[in-house]
Amino acid sequence: MSRIGRLPIAIPKGVDVKIDNSNVVTVKGAKGSLTKQMHKDMIIKVEGDKLYVQRPSDEKLHKSLHGLTRTLINNMVDGVTKGFEKALDINGVGYRAAKQGKKLVLTLGYSHPVEMEEPAGITVDVPNPNKVIVKGMDKQMVGEFAAKIRSKREPEPYKGKGIKYETEVIKRKEGKTGGKGKK
Repeated sequence: MSRIGRLPIAIPKGVDVKIDNSNVVTVKGAKGSLTKQMHKDMIIKVEGDKLYVQRPSDEKLHKSLHGLTRTLINNMVDGVTKGFEKALDINGVGYRAAKQGKKLVLTLGYSHPVEMEEPAGITVDVPNPNKVIVKGMDKQMVGEFAAKIRSKREPEPYKGKGIKYETEVIKRKEGKTGGKGKK
């Protein structure tokens, strides 16, 4: 049995979980509401203040969906209670970020500033010009938008210039050596 899939999900006070006949899970909490369609074969039950995910058989597909379904529902519960955030650091001379209304404006050494519109359900904070924080209640959307920001100028291995996740470690490469060449 899946070690993750068999763990119950604790439903905190103030969170409402509804499951309809076609396995559409709706979670409502303090930060808002999330809805997601789960696989039709998975068995999802709410008993008191705990939610359980079970699989109908030991087929390979059902085994792989067991832990996934439990994790997706757990992320929905965490999202409507605490929310998710990803922090990005901007390194490089002249590289900076600014917020103009609902737009994130990045100056990344291109001939033009890169403007990105905040998607619905996501908020972007710029506490200082070298830091961007992406917040939201849907973990997938937060990660996807943070990856989109990072893709505008990925960190390079020689000087470390670019946009990186706060926890990311860039493997540095050694530059050219000043040898005289062949004789």
